[in-house]
Amino acid sequence: MHILQAERDALLKPLNAVTGIVERRHTLPILANVLIEKRGNALSFLATDLEIQITTASQGEVAGEDFRLTTSAKKLQDILRALPDGATVTLDQQDAKLTLKAGKSRFNLQTLPAEDFPLLSVGAEPLSKLTVPQKALKALLAKVQYAMAVQDIRYYLNGMLFIAEGNQLKLVATDGHRLAFACMTLDAEVARAEAILPRKTIVELAKLLADSDDTVCIELLPNQARFAFGQSVIVSKVVDGKFPDYNRVIPLDNDKIFVINRQPLLQALQRAAILANEKFRGVRLTLAAGSLSIQCTNSEQEEAEEELEIAYQGAPLEIGFNINYLTDVLTNLQVEQLQLAFGDANRSALFTLPEQADFKYIVMPMRI
Repeated sequence: MHILQAERDALLKPLNAVTGIVERRHTLPILANVLIEKRGNALSFLATDLEIQITTASQGEVAGEDFRLTTSAKKLQDILRALPDGATVTLDQQDAKLTLKAGKSRFNLQTLPAEDFPLLSVGAEPLSKLTVPQKALKALLAKVQYAMAVQDIRYYLNGMLFIAEGNQLKLVATDGHRLAFACMTLDAEVARAEAILPRKTIVELAKLLADSDDTVCIELLPNQARFAFGQSVIVSKVVDGKFPDYNRVIPLDNDKIFVINRQPLLQALQRAAILANEKFRGVRLTLAAGSLSIQCTNSEQEEAEEELEIAYQGAPLEIGFNINYLTDVLTNLQVEQLQLAFGDANRSALFTLPEQADFKYIVMPMRI
């Protein structure tokens, strides 16, 4: 029996939105599947890895009868991608088989019972609820997410701290060597709540948010967070643990301060990085009246040197950093100018935006 007939893109777009979290090798085979459900004219796709769950509905009405089934997310995605644009796809279900037909192509896929599919239930009342434009949240995530740790044993660093407080949403990420903080002003006062969201949730959220003024509703619950926007809903568990107090690491008395154009600094660092030591990735910055020089050397005694003119008349300084930590922040900020504040060679540097308090990036120095 035909359970569904639709154009390829009506199935592929929502499927693409949920498959990013599907684990191919999981102890529960059903988690490699996507739950497809049709009720009335609405068709939805749901995937989960038990930590995070994404549901996306197909836009527009879809004809056919109501059903619920699960089948391999990856295989279905690959088949739909390989079909020609505009192809009409028919789905039939018989026993434990799902048959997909398009033109003269035909595929038989295994299904697993929909009632066995594990769902994250959202039960509790939100501690805090806020609504922001999607593009504003997307831009805020971009300012911070590169500073999250990757597979650190301090598991709470493998994610991002969300703090809703007063009329502000603050985001913080750190891997122990650098820290990024960004905040935005909300239209209304909200109840105070904070949550550490896993890295995977942040990556998927950033991918799915649109560059539009359409809103995203954020709910911070006791042990979950929920994001609803467009046709999608993301439900995520939160990471247990105490996030470091970010205020304590912000250096307040760095006195060697100057403003510099982001693009020329980024390009100079990218060129110098070509000859940086592949293992340590060190760069030496030398600050003098009117100039900032950048030096990288490697184990083959090769050397790169760049010099930039800057409006600076303070004391000289020589300081080393991991060059990736500098290029990361410069790549992810979409601004003309940055303000840099240094202390001494052993003190963290502070990157901010001139005349603005809504962004801070702190990076620890390294010995070179």
